[in-house]
Amino acid sequence: MSHPTSLTFLAHHEFRLAWRDWWSMLTAGKPHRARVVAGAMLAFTLFMHLVAFSIVAKFAAIEPDADRGTLVIITGCALLAWSLMMSQAMESVTRAFYARSDLDLILSSPVASRRVFAVRIATMATSTVLMAVLLAAPFINILIWRGGARWLSAYGVVVAVGALAAGLSVALTVALFRTIGPKRTRLAAQIVAAIVGATFVIGLQVAAILSYGTLSYFTFLKSDLLVSFVPAVESVVWWPARAMLGDLTALAAVLSAGILLLGLAIATFSARFGDHAVAAAGVSDSGVMQRRWQSGFRRASPRSAMRRKEWTLLRRDPWLASQTLMQLLYLLPPALMLWRAFGGHNDDMVLLVPVLVMAAGQLAGGLAWLAISGEDAPDLVATAPVPAHWIVRAKMEAVTGSVALVFAPFVVAMAWASPRDALMAAAGIGISATSATLVQLWFRTQARRKHFRRRQTSSRVATFAEAFSSIAWAATAGLAAAGRWQAAITAAIALGILLGARAMSPKKA
Repeated sequence: MSHPTSLTFLAHHEFRLAWRDWWSMLTAGKPHRARVVAGAMLAFTLFMHLVAFSIVAKFAAIEPDADRGTLVIITGCALLAWSLMMSQAMESVTRAFYARSDLDLILSSPVASRRVFAVRIATMATSTVLMAVLLAAPFINILIWRGGARWLSAYGVVVAVGALAAGLSVALTVALFRTIGPKRTRLAAQIVAAIVGATFVIGLQVAAILSYGTLSYFTFLKSDLLVSFVPAVESVVWWPARAMLGDLTALAAVLSAGILLLGLAIATFSARFGDHAVAAAGVSDSGVMQRRWQSGFRRASPRSAMRRKEWTLLRRDPWLASQTLMQLLYLLPPALMLWRAFGGHNDDMVLLVPVLVMAAGQLAGGLAWLAISGEDAPDLVATAPVPAHWIVRAKMEAVTGSVALVFAPFVVAMAWASPRDALMAAAGIGISATSATLVQLWFRTQARRKHFRRRQTSSRVATFAEAFSSIAWAATAGLAAAGRWQAAITAAIALGILLGARAMSPKKA
């Protein structure tokens, strides 16, 4: 067995923690789900290979001396993957600052903290690279099958891009920490991570919508207009694309650059990583106590106090921004496309209604889980001298009120052009949010707020019921705004989903 102070031992410990966190997120800590998870992963792998075959099989014959148009498409796809890896890596670094509870143990151990945090950064980078390799494997495997072994170099490019994303994420997060302080970095880093993960995809889709009226970013990447502005074929900009096509010289350069940047990030920031983590760990206590001392208690009715308590907890939740902002950002391209296609005709703005209703259901589901299942003091709340239904009502009011606050500007803007469509949107948003909240209420399970990422493992029935009800209510609102009688059918389907979920919910609900 390795010595506890060796790099091998520390790396094994970090990978073991990462494996436990990932496995717990899939199985919710229930070993009997292992077979189900294994079967689902096998089915997903086969499905992704089929999808990859339909997408990339026709590109397997591309040679390393490709033209600029082909290089633009390959580079664009690589940048899409890099932006997603960058987002995941930034979230991992932020969680390492704020969510790990082993700082006292690390700093009091005889092991040099620089060594520990160097291994931790390397482990986060490795996790990012492994996730990217797993997601890219079906596509690369199809290319190898159809185009030969030269496509194996694509795995090297994925490793290089993942190392680059991890190194830049560490540098950017530490830069935010030093610039705006530990108190603001937690929220700012999550927002930046969500924006980085979505900006490139959204940017390409927006460009495709404005140029060609389609959501397909491939259309924009293949356009003659874009190709006319890119550098010449001999430029180093195309080295990652050439490396993917089997150019070993370009592969060596790209792989060396990615690993070198990650090594520089580890060497530069590992020495101060512990200091930043200690500062981050002490943020919440001092700030909250100071605000409490200044504000004191305010006289209010029990119901008002409970609503204020729920709103305060939702506002303070440290990981809510990154989990919900991404959902809202990806709704911007469809909204822009609908506005561009039909914005000049008020009667056709009805197509914006289901987009808003669907987003409201998704957002309400996450907020409801935090308010209902993520209650940090259930015993204290249960012993409060108020009826139990008051507590439930306060949670539902907090969730629906938060959703209304987010979507009110959209509804008001729609009202200027089409009051009828705005009314249908408002009704659909309210019903969809209420339905998602009810599903979380029926299937509530006691959990910690930090487990927000793995809430879908608590109940598969609740997960599917929440998703399908949001889709059904979005279709209902859109059809109703269009004046179609089919809205009654989709509404009945949505009610049937809710009634089925209620019938399958635990008796304690």
